[in-house]
Amino acid sequence: MSYWYRNYTPSWLQRWWPNSQPRRVNPFRSTRPSADLEDAASSAVLGVHRVDLCLEDNHDEHHTSHFYAAAAKEALVVRRGEPFRLRIHFNRDYSPSKDAISFILSVADDTKPSPGHGTLNALVPHDGIDFLGDTLEWGAGIESHEGLTLTVLIKPPSTCPVTEWRLDIDTKLLGDGSRSYPLPLPIYILFNPWCPDDQVYLEDREQRKEYVMHDTTLIWRGSYNRLRPSVWKIGQFERHVLECSLKVLGTVGKIPPAYRGDPVRVARALSALVNSVDDDGVLLGNWSEDFSGGVAPTKWTGSAEILQQFHKTQKSVKFAQCWNFSGVLATIARSLGIPARIITCYSSAHDTQASLTVDVFIDSNNKKLEAETTDSIWNYHVWNELWMQRPDLGIGQNGSYDGWQVVDATPQEASDNMYRVGPASVLAVKHGEILRPFDGGFVFAEVNADKLYWRYNGPSQPLKLLRKDTLAIGHLISTKAVLKWEREDITDTYKHAERSEEERSTMLKALKQSRHAFSRYYLNDNFNDVEFDMELKDDIKIGENFSVVLKVTNKSETVTHLATGQVNCDAVLYTGVGAMEVKVLGFELELKPKTSEYVRMEVIFEEYFEKLSSQAAFQISAAAKVKDTDYDYYAQDDFRVRKPDIKFQLGEASIVAQKELDVIVRLANPLPIPLHKGIFTVEGPGIEQPLKFKIAEIPVGGTAAATFKYTPPYAGRGTMLAKFTSRELDDVDGYKHYEIEPRPEDVLQPNGSHRRSNIIRRRTDVIA
Repeated sequence: MSYWYRNYTPSWLQRWWPNSQPRRVNPFRSTRPSADLEDAASSAVLGVHRVDLCLEDNHDEHHTSHFYAAAAKEALVVRRGEPFRLRIHFNRDYSPSKDAISFILSVADDTKPSPGHGTLNALVPHDGIDFLGDTLEWGAGIESHEGLTLTVLIKPPSTCPVTEWRLDIDTKLLGDGSRSYPLPLPIYILFNPWCPDDQVYLEDREQRKEYVMHDTTLIWRGSYNRLRPSVWKIGQFERHVLECSLKVLGTVGKIPPAYRGDPVRVARALSALVNSVDDDGVLLGNWSEDFSGGVAPTKWTGSAEILQQFHKTQKSVKFAQCWNFSGVLATIARSLGIPARIITCYSSAHDTQASLTVDVFIDSNNKKLEAETTDSIWNYHVWNELWMQRPDLGIGQNGSYDGWQVVDATPQEASDNMYRVGPASVLAVKHGEILRPFDGGFVFAEVNADKLYWRYNGPSQPLKLLRKDTLAIGHLISTKAVLKWEREDITDTYKHAERSEEERSTMLKALKQSRHAFSRYYLNDNFNDVEFDMELKDDIKIGENFSVVLKVTNKSETVTHLATGQVNCDAVLYTGVGAMEVKVLGFELELKPKTSEYVRMEVIFEEYFEKLSSQAAFQISAAAKVKDTDYDYYAQDDFRVRKPDIKFQLGEASIVAQKELDVIVRLANPLPIPLHKGIFTVEGPGIEQPLKFKIAEIPVGGTAAATFKYTPPYAGRGTMLAKFTSRELDDVDGYKHYEIEPRPEDVLQPNGSHRRSNIIRRRTDVIA
């Protein structure tokens, strides 16, 4: 047992108990009097009658009043590096000359708490609060003393473990017995981005609001030519979310209590524990179209329901894809106090061979070889950035690596034998320093790999490089703007401008550090007579027909060329894999000098609907040869059809806290066929469980509506979000951002109380 010692009496214990003899004792727990003396002594020993945790003041000062556990008075929730106040009521007057007090703080789930590990701490309060200046050490001080009441301040250091703590208050009458009072409520100590000495300190006030306190965000999905924002309820303050977030660090993340104050270690653990691959973590990934036995990833509207289910069952929640993993990781990080945001990278590379290239292999018939092509390009990929200092990385050529760190919980490739990514410094990624811990090379490839098309004619034949595309990867890297419901483009934080000298030199620098020696075989002939240009109209609504156009131009002034090839349209998952052929059109064109010809492939709704994935993604490709030359052309692009938005109508011109109003959500059927078995799912402030409204059928051209009563729980900003799913159409969403005015009679009502809302389901209507 790490905190029991033989023949040891600490100096501070000798100060209060001068007659203590060396024996087996707990140095941080005063010994109780023997049984025959206990009754006589107990009446004289100072006893704790009750402890006022000053919950309202403490939670307000520590920016934790929004937590359900805080509002429901289930726990004291504070942040490290700042003091919290206790008001102790004794059974008699406290006398400093004869009464000794000590505060024993220990990590709740540490079976052997130890002073050496920082998980067991004994504090003797100072007279006064001079100790507050040192944020790196535990401290306690007496703020005031009035008769039976003692007000004390206790300050956890800015480096202490972020976890659940227990507090015992020990009292002793000098020379005559002792008592111990265990605090009945747990104390949750969190990271503190408000404290300059905390490793997660974030100086900008508005960024703290956005990345720590806001409980709703936007996640960008779709494709680079059809960006689609979706609302995600972070829900870090909801019931059981904080408890679950603290607990999983130990139970799933296996972080020893002593190391739970290190945000780098916590971030790395989060990237593994949010997925279930190695450790039965929070979410089970599923990139098929079969979600039986669970919830389809597109149906989740936020993290709280996922974490509440995991907290209750301790079983991985089914199912998730990248934006779900990212949403849950952001929730856990913000609940713990680490600033976090959600990042989307369009045309994101998945480099399976650590070559920093995406290699696509094409056979002699211009078909992609699925077995040989292990790399892929996702229409979009979503990960997280967490804000912290990186003392473990030192100082590099470009300065310190503090700031935003990439952390990715989507299980793609193993890192140190576990499926996780990060934390990787965004600055290190931008400058091609791919060997900096952790997983910098993988992230670099995601945003800046070169895409190479190879002609593969068999194992005994050399590869031929058909095309090298240095612009295909890493478009429109996006996150929600600070305190605005719009997109912020952060591409320049990850990479230098495309086509710039810095970008190419950084790529070469990274390739030199890569251990993968990928050979560059044969280049295309220098042939520029014939030019190909694929055109896609990028604003097609689901249910509409669309066309793919390939423009072929003969730039020669004298030579007629013959071009043959084909245009393909495949339905794919958003990860770029799982292709299902929708339509193929072959062509043969005679190109007169200085002329252009067009290949137009029409794709109608009936051809693509049954093959379309839930995220409505297509992969369009074109391949061609020019006769009597050695020139091959191959191009590939992503495309998606646009789904409709759910519309909100909030019944009052002015929305007031605690005042009931009508809410209507509507959706028009965009398909040329009826929609069956539809469900609206609605979330918003004060809605403890998502509301669900069933719609039996929406006819062609019809509109479905669901109406309910809603009472905003508090004044401030609010965001309501909705999802719609049906047998024929799913992954449809919408949101409404609004301001909630305070009640006239309670202008100073605190923002964020967790009072229950009076929400009554009313009706659903279908308007033909």
